[in-house]
Amino acid sequence: MGLTSKKVLLLAVVAAVLLFALTVWLWPRLARRSAPAVLGRIGVLLATQLSILAAGGLSANFYFGFYASWADLLGTDQDMGVVVEHGEGPSKQLRVVGTQSVGTPGGGSPKRAGRIDKVQINGARTGIAAPAYVYLPPQYFQKQYARTQFPAALVLTGYPGTAENLITRLKYPQTATRHIAAGTMRPTILIMMRPTVAPPRDTECVDVPGGPQAESFFTRDMRAAVASHYRVGEQARSWGVIGNSTGGYCAVKLTMRNPQAFSAGAGLSGTYKAPQDPTTGDLFGGSTQYERENDMLWRLDHRPMPPASVLLASSKKGETNYRDTRAFIAKAKPPLRVSSIILDSGGHNLNTWNREVPPALDWLSKRLSAP
Repeated sequence: MGLTSKKVLLLAVVAAVLLFALTVWLWPRLARRSAPAVLGRIGVLLATQLSILAAGGLSANFYFGFYASWADLLGTDQDMGVVVEHGEGPSKQLRVVGTQSVGTPGGGSPKRAGRIDKVQINGARTGIAAPAYVYLPPQYFQKQYARTQFPAALVLTGYPGTAENLITRLKYPQTATRHIAAGTMRPTILIMMRPTVAPPRDTECVDVPGGPQAESFFTRDMRAAVASHYRVGEQARSWGVIGNSTGGYCAVKLTMRNPQAFSAGAGLSGTYKAPQDPTTGDLFGGSTQYERENDMLWRLDHRPMPPASVLLASSKKGETNYRDTRAFIAKAKPPLRVSSIILDSGGHNLNTWNREVPPALDWLSKRLSAP
């Protein structure tokens, strides 16, 4: 059974409850001063505490989606390669490895609810290979749209989140299908991914000197691979990016630094500069200037405003990025256009992002167009 399985979580909770009850029942018998009794007390206390910790950890992972599998948790999930063969035809840039329904009423029919493809994206320029989920709106399968190119949005999780979390917890495809049907969102293709392209390292969407070229992968390889397989517009006006936490930083950064690739970006609970810690390593090759170039508040003071649109989401109570968000809004000038979602309260968690994703998706789709 998988790490995120409900059965595993239920078994852990039941085991914790049973061990707690067993400890209470056995305690009078273990109250003696003999060596077996002392060892027995140590044993039942240790077993109970470990089972409670396991149940708590599994519950947190089930809700927040930090790790997708046991291999991911233990750091042994190294299946994703970082080198691909060059000179391959366009069809080799993206490979569909599976499909699934959206999970809404009528979800069995792509013409009514759309479809989710599980794909492998192979970066012809960067040599990076990464998995993704691609949501195709219902219109993609309808006869009257057979020759239509659609706008597309890159959707990024936080770190170390999983792409599955965007489907099961933040429900991007389900929200998109409902909002498209209601007319508040334009039909848009969603490419759902993790922001890191060299796990377990947190690459923060940076072209690391001598390391993974994450920014180039998202701005060039990913867009080219999707366009080689799906009917999407190739110009920046057809592309946007949205994300939460680390993905929120990436969304704003990719848009501001690469307006030729993304015309709009929505950052939910994102910071405005990349951290450097044991999970990231040295992202900038020791260059202070390169680090500044990836600091969005610094760019607002020292670089020309990009011709793009950004949406910033924060909360007055519960988010650490609120002050920087207000500073960003105050510094921004045309042609950069800024919108915001500011909640009265909301922590750095899924509950907050679930309140922000629906209006953010509507905002993003309305700023994208396709030929």
